[in-house]
Amino acid sequence: MTSVNRRDFLKNSTALAAGMALLGTAPRFAAAAEEKPLYSISLAEWSLHKAIQSGEVDHLDFAKLTKNEFGIDAVEYVNQFFKDKAQDMSYLGEMKKRAENEGVKSLLIMIDGEGALGDPDETKRTQAIENHYKWVEAAKFLGCHSIRVNAQSSGEYEEAQKLAADGLSRLSEFGAKHDINIIVENHGGLSSNGAWLSGVMKMVGRDNCGTLPDFGNFALNRQRDEWYDRYIGVRQLMPFAKAVSAKSHDFDENGDEIHTDYHNMMKIVLDAGYHGFVGIEYEGSILSEPEGIKATKKLLERVREDLSA
Repeated sequence: MTSVNRRDFLKNSTALAAGMALLGTAPRFAAAAEEKPLYSISLAEWSLHKAIQSGEVDHLDFAKLTKNEFGIDAVEYVNQFFKDKAQDMSYLGEMKKRAENEGVKSLLIMIDGEGALGDPDETKRTQAIENHYKWVEAAKFLGCHSIRVNAQSSGEYEEAQKLAADGLSRLSEFGAKHDINIIVENHGGLSSNGAWLSGVMKMVGRDNCGTLPDFGNFALNRQRDEWYDRYIGVRQLMPFAKAVSAKSHDFDENGDEIHTDYHNMMKIVLDAGYHGFVGIEYEGSILSEPEGIKATKKLLERVREDLSA
């Protein structure tokens, strides 16, 4: 009887140990199941600029449309669609309420038309900086993390860098008081030169000043058809990135964007250690805006799945 009991004891102990081992892995399995994706997808409001400008879509319905039509739960606003509302707390409150009611995150506001932050004229540069203050405050109220600005300047390469760095640094100082990032998009001219803009970032050297690399905005001079290599440019801007813009225009029969190799581009983004939101910015004319948004989303999802394998 003693030997039998010992065998039963060893058998039961082995089973118990195996059971405990399985229990021990359960939290790890659960954690793996809850792991965040390689990147999340947001929608830039510019993707619907034709519909908004024509009155077909109301800016106030942007968050609802984003969630219900496209199944996306994060948005990037464009200031020109509520240009005179930056300090209208009633209007901003309605924007915030509608986004929250849909469970949609407000990520950033893209700012245009407020002056050149690298203007050679110090008075104009200071005015441009101050023109952005209201948008910093609006972004804070809406729950955004950033405003996207332009590093517009003029003059020679190095002098323009210094001027842009001055404007961005001063605006970033104000942004820091509100816990808002000031992020710069490659948006034509010198700002579409990845080396130039990354140099500006190094000059500024502030934690809340960064970039928003756009896959397609690398036109140095459209009239002369001069372009900066988009892959080199994104690679140079990614170390400072706090958001990413997935520009799209046209797609082939396989659903791939014909101007940008999304697999290659997203690998550059991920290799830089970025795992935040990637904003869809469809600007094509062959597909309708809704169709273009859906095609870009489908492509981003497929690339994410491929890169996760």
